[in-house]
Amino acid sequence: MVQRHKTSAWPLAVAYAALVVYASLYPFTGWRDQGMPSWEFLLSPWPKYWTAFDLGANVVGYVPLGFLLALSFIRRGSLAVLSRSNAVAVIVAVLAATGLSFVLEALQTYLPSRVASNLDLGLNAVGALVGASMAAGLELAGAIDHWSRIRSRWFVDDARGGLVLLALWPFALLFPAAVPFGLGQVMERLEAGLAEWLQDTPFLEWLPVREVELQPLVPAAEMLCVALGLLVPCLVGYSIIRSVGRRAVFAAMVLVLGIGTTALSAALSWGPMHAWAWLSEPVSYGIAVGFVMALLLVVLPRRGCAAMVMLALGVQLSVINQAPASAYFAHTLQTWEQGRFIRFNGLVQWLGWLWPYAALVYTLLFVSRREGAPKIGG
Repeated sequence: MVQRHKTSAWPLAVAYAALVVYASLYPFTGWRDQGMPSWEFLLSPWPKYWTAFDLGANVVGYVPLGFLLALSFIRRGSLAVLSRSNAVAVIVAVLAATGLSFVLEALQTYLPSRVASNLDLGLNAVGALVGASMAAGLELAGAIDHWSRIRSRWFVDDARGGLVLLALWPFALLFPAAVPFGLGQVMERLEAGLAEWLQDTPFLEWLPVREVELQPLVPAAEMLCVALGLLVPCLVGYSIIRSVGRRAVFAAMVLVLGIGTTALSAALSWGPMHAWAWLSEPVSYGIAVGFVMALLLVVLPRRGCAAMVMLALGVQLSVINQAPASAYFAHTLQTWEQGRFIRFNGLVQWLGWLWPYAALVYTLLFVSRREGAPKIGG
């Protein structure tokens, strides 16, 4: 029997399942009992009103979960019964994902803003089956082992934490940002949330109230935020990539992926005709400046790259959190939070808010670690 080495797929599967739970039960308010069994939706007729987007979203949302679960079962040598057959691993992964979907659909019975549906359950199972079959097919084709060899050539041994951050970055960009690549703008919403929670209490006066109305970013500040927003993921990658040449290739990949994902977010929010409406003059200059800076820093040592991440994020977060969200941007958020994107809002909203702070923590631990100490995420 071929020995299969453990991979990081299992913790990723658990993390993705947690995100699915969050997205499925968002916004977690208004719980009530309708006086019917939670599994009643299984016997209900299929919903009369549905869209192609809803169908596709329910399938696509469970493809990564099925893939990661199946890959975890296939590659974990400790599960002997699963190591005998990839087909068994696929079946177990699909059953696990379908079971999770059933529980979440049943819980949606108690949420006024969500509708439990047997159609959603079936589509989730199909998505899990597609993802699990992909994992089994790639394993049989040797693609998983091939990726392991590529990873060993491109990345250092303690690259897992950085790879997870980089994998999440494009998903974080999907949530509309007031400034392109400007992740982490949380201060305005945090203040509003705290004020709401402390309403009618003496502690409300303790909040730092801004006496001057926030002004929109000037073009130079917007350009700076865009440049640093593109530079940061490049530097995170540099901290785990072995050679200078591969760093330059990686920077080009980040540029293409970042622009493409931001255009996709705009197309989803405003329509395909407005996919490039965000590409203003300051944004274009910011992208160019960020890419040039990334190329100039390809020779920086790993620790230097991590230190630059903290510096760049400190500047960007300080600037972007001093700017208000425009009324047009607020209207765009309503499309995600109350419209057809509500299923993805919980997933990408928190990624867009927290990704920079997770990168700060990761790089801070990296810089503070002594040489020869246990590796982060290795």
